[in-house]
Amino acid sequence: MSGRVESKVAFITGAARGQGRSHAIRLAEEGADIIAVDVLADYPTVRYAMSSRADLDDTVRAVEALGRRIVAARADVRDAAALRATLDAGVAELGRLDIVCANAGIYTVQSWDQVSPQVWQDTIDTNLTGVWNTMVAAVPHLIAAGGGSIIATSSTAGLKGMPFLAPYVATKHAVVGICRSLANELASHHIRVNTVHPAGVDTPMVTGPETLEPFVSRSPELGAIFTNALPGRALDPRDISNAVLWLASEEARYVTGAALTVDAGNTIR
Repeated sequence: MSGRVESKVAFITGAARGQGRSHAIRLAEEGADIIAVDVLADYPTVRYAMSSRADLDDTVRAVEALGRRIVAARADVRDAAALRATLDAGVAELGRLDIVCANAGIYTVQSWDQVSPQVWQDTIDTNLTGVWNTMVAAVPHLIAAGGGSIIATSSTAGLKGMPFLAPYVATKHAVVGICRSLANELASHHIRVNTVHPAGVDTPMVTGPETLEPFVSRSPELGAIFTNALPGRALDPRDISNAVLWLASEEARYVTGAALTVDAGNTIR
């Protein structure tokens, strides 16, 4: 029995760990080969440790254990030329491109008056410009393949105002606008463009030292904004990967410009 993305090739940014690794594994389970990139370096403005070469190597081993091919490399989504060169090399090796997961992102927590210019710039450059760079590099390959699916990782913070996350919220809202615009521009090429909107996911980004608790404890009236309707605080990355797989598959062939929530009901609160 063939998988739901059998013989397709997926490009995943932020693939060394967390949601990115989960997406790589889930798509590989359903027959895709993978082009995986990550920055493999820390940011001075981010308190949690970023991905490492060992993390990316673990993603490679997990995909290869499923019998799929993977091309993995260090690439910074902020560097458009380097990202394009890395993707071009991966496509040359694996033969095509069908699926894009623009997943790389960073997360900082602070009140509005603690947002430094560098925090703002790093967040915009990674979460917004990085998504744009990923799409611009990928679209010519999707056109050459006769179509495909682009899935950008947004957030519940891309659909509602989340206090103490202003730079993050700004980027995640903007990603929705980019994707809706390109969904229109690229439809004639049979390219679908959608966003997925998780609530908090059990990854190093969310479970690390960048906690909201001190801010919410000082402003308890805002706490309900972060509450999910369904029980549980952090989602399993695989739950998001299942949504990504569906958007990548032929089952979603008429779904474009959509903002798909996988948020335990957070955005209905």
